[in-house]
Amino acid sequence: MTAVAPLRALVADDETYARQRIIQLLAPEKDFEVVSECAHGGEAVEAIRKLKPDVVFLDIQMPVLDGFGVLEAIGPAKMPPTIFATAFDQHAIHAFEVNALDYLLKPIDPERMAKALDRVRAWHSASNPADLRMQLEGLLAAVGQEDAHLTRILVKQDDHHVIVKVSDIQWVEAEDNYVRMHMETTSHLMRMSMAAMLSRLDPRQFRRIHRSSIVNLDFIREIHPWFSGDHVVMMKDGTRLTMSRTYRDQFKELA
Repeated sequence: MTAVAPLRALVADDETYARQRIIQLLAPEKDFEVVSECAHGGEAVEAIRKLKPDVVFLDIQMPVLDGFGVLEAIGPAKMPPTIFATAFDQHAIHAFEVNALDYLLKPIDPERMAKALDRVRAWHSASNPADLRMQLEGLLAAVGQEDAHLTRILVKQDDHHVIVKVSDIQWVEAEDNYVRMHMETTSHLMRMSMAAMLSRLDPRQFRRIHRSSIVNLDFIREIHPWFSGDHVVMMKDGTRLTMSRTYRDQFKELA
C-alpha cells in the first residue's frame, strides 16, 4: 500500500512563541509536515508562491503586510486552504465563521487546534477549489467593509518583492495596462488599471487629476491655472503635472 504524503503546512506569525506553539501542536500529527515558518506577511507571500503548501496557518495582525494583505497578494483563486490565527472580538469572528476554512483564537487551545486539523483533512479529501475561492473572496469583502483602503502594497521587482508604504507614494501615472508609483527616490511598476488603483486609495489622501495621473495631496506644493480650464500641479519634488478641468471640482472643498 502506497504511503500518503503528509499535508505540507506553512506557519506565518510575527510572534516567535505563536509560531512555535502551532508547530508544537502539529508535531504529533503524522499527516502534517511544516515546510516553512515566516515572521511577516512579505515572507509568507514569497514562501506560498514558491512552496505551494497544502495549508497555511496565517496570523491576521502582522507588520509589513498583514494576513489580509497576504490573501490579497496571493489572490483567493491561488491561496491554499487557510486557518487564521486571530485575537479579534466576536463581531469580527463572525466573518471567519462564515467565510474562512477555520480560525484559531489566541492563545491556541489544543482541542480547538485538533478540530481545525480535522477540517483541513476533510477539505483535502473532498476539496472544491471554487468553494474555497468563494469563501476567501467573501472573507475579504466582509472584513474590508470598514476600511478597504490600502496602507501597503506588495510589488514585484526583478526576482523578489518589495513592500511599498502607500503614504510614501507621491503620485501615480498610467503606463498602458500598468500603473507607476513614484516615491522620493524610486518608482515601482504594477499591473493594475488606474480605476482599480484609485478605488483602493483613501480619497482623503489621493485624488485623480487627469486620466493618467493620481496625486498624494501631501506632496502638492502649488496649483496654478493654465489654458482652457486646465491647471498645473506643482509637486514638492518639482514634478509638473496637468490637472484637467474634468477633475478640478473635487478640489473645491480644499480651498
